[in-house]
Amino acid sequence: MRFDELNLEDAVLQGLEAMNFRETTPIQELTIPVILEGKDMIACAQTGTGKTAAYILPLLNMLYKTKTRDDLVRAVIIAPTRELAQQIDMQFEGFSYFLPISTIVVYGGGDGALWDQQKRGLKMGADIVIATPGRLISHMMHSDIDLSGVQYFILDEADRMLDMGFYDDIMQIGKGLPEKRQTILFSATMPPKIRQLAKNILHNPAELNVAISKPNEAILQSAYICYEAQKMGIIKELFSKPASSKTIIFSSSKQKVKELAFTLKRMKFSVAAMHSDLEQMQREEVMLDFKNGKTDILVATDIVARGIDITDIGLVINYDVPHDPEDYIHRIGRTARANAEGTAITFVSETEQGKFNRIEKFLEKDIYKVPLSPQLGEGPEYNPKAFSSFHGNRRNNGRTFQQTKNSGNKNNFGKKKSQNRNSHFNKKKNNPGDNEPKS
Repeated sequence: MRFDELNLEDAVLQGLEAMNFRETTPIQELTIPVILEGKDMIACAQTGTGKTAAYILPLLNMLYKTKTRDDLVRAVIIAPTRELAQQIDMQFEGFSYFLPISTIVVYGGGDGALWDQQKRGLKMGADIVIATPGRLISHMMHSDIDLSGVQYFILDEADRMLDMGFYDDIMQIGKGLPEKRQTILFSATMPPKIRQLAKNILHNPAELNVAISKPNEAILQSAYICYEAQKMGIIKELFSKPASSKTIIFSSSKQKVKELAFTLKRMKFSVAAMHSDLEQMQREEVMLDFKNGKTDILVATDIVARGIDITDIGLVINYDVPHDPEDYIHRIGRTARANAEGTAITFVSETEQGKFNRIEKFLEKDIYKVPLSPQLGEGPEYNPKAFSSFHGNRRNNGRTFQQTKNSGNKNNFGKKKSQNRNSHFNKKKNNPGDNEPKS
């Protein structure tokens, strides 16, 4: 469906045309008419499906049509992290170019000057407040802000917020808003706790489901079954040829992120590290450089696994296996956005085989296992049950189990024909097609 087939105002369509957005994604086609009707809604959609624009566009449309006092906050959007909140604000900035709509982003961190700036913006009455839960509650308690004019309450990545322990915060925010409002909830999954939250804050909601918790089919997934000590060797082989697009390398450890970034810098790659030890200004600078192409490789913890909308990321590497399948979905969802293709590679050490097997069961598919090159030597056999008894850094004669190699074990690659997964580095950059707006 085309955007001009929806009941959107000319000023909204003008912004879409200027940004060269023409065709809706499935989630946008389903949700925009429901939101425009004023109904509460709970929508389940995977990352990268365009869910952010699915609520931004109708919200802009409704705010544009119903003007009120300038000093009122009219919409509140809650997001789990400051990075996602800032990304949502950037989307608003693009789509509202021809509209007299104001936004303010409210998040924690920073110094007292940031708090004062946010307080002034809230008291002046921005049309849309985009906030993390904890910081918004702090302002509600200490800044004497007026939220009596809020007509729209939107929760983005609600499942992530509940995983982070924000259930009570969300309920407190909801109680501080007018009872008569439109509430919209987006989630990548629909566990019982999300349904309980929806029952408590939504009124007779419409429920929509689009591609629940499955990776984009355009992502080419593969894995290396290896020893921990072999992972850096695989990295060096993968980057032996120049990459044609941006790359994110995920690790579950801040220390590993720092070490990986340091090693790649010594190899003369354009690389930056993103982790929670960085100050907020440093994070913003790193992300801006990565988005603008000043940095080719971003090494990161899961702090950027969600909510980062950069369309030309061609490769995601999981240096460590994510802790659960949902984190895997969100990590690899950073690639193959805007109708492009992408590659996701996971390094699986012997102690991580159980976690990786759970991911395969969740996806209901076997992920292709890439043979190690002769230069790296043999890796462990892929046998999750055999290795399930090993946890963390189990000691073996003074060495960690990850460092103990059994030369008699060979990779179990079944009967699949070996494929060259390194071809990503020789591909031309993909065209995003019609540039559908993505979340």
